[in-house]
Amino acid sequence: MMKIILILSDPVISTTSNIFKIFKRKFMSELPHKYEVAIKTATTSNKLSDEIKEELKNSGMMDDKGKLKLKGVSPKMLKKMKEEAVDCPVFKKEIPFIQCFVCTNFQSRITGQVLCKGDQL
Repeated sequence: MMKIILILSDPVISTTSNIFKIFKRKFMSELPHKYEVAIKTATTSNKLSDEIKEELKNSGMMDDKGKLKLKGVSPKMLKKMKEEAVDCPVFKKEIPFIQCFVCTNFQSRITGQVLCKGDQL
């Protein structure tokens, strides 16, 4: 609690955007990752491939009807995630964000970026 009080009393970093930038830098440096990949709006309709859908069904993240059931993700956020894509450094192509989100290399999503471990699959 003392750290927050000291940060807010400093006039240089008293704005919320500056506090967020400091938090983001600290948080991102603590997670082990190889890539910081930008999230973008999908240019084309990125559909999940049949093999990805089958993996999602086997892991319990998709029901038999094809509806995604991601734990901790609201329906509103899921709809937004379906419209997004990333240029995957592992697959070296544009993939739907849902596929990135369920990947074992996915570390975290922070303000329009994905932290990726970068391990080969």
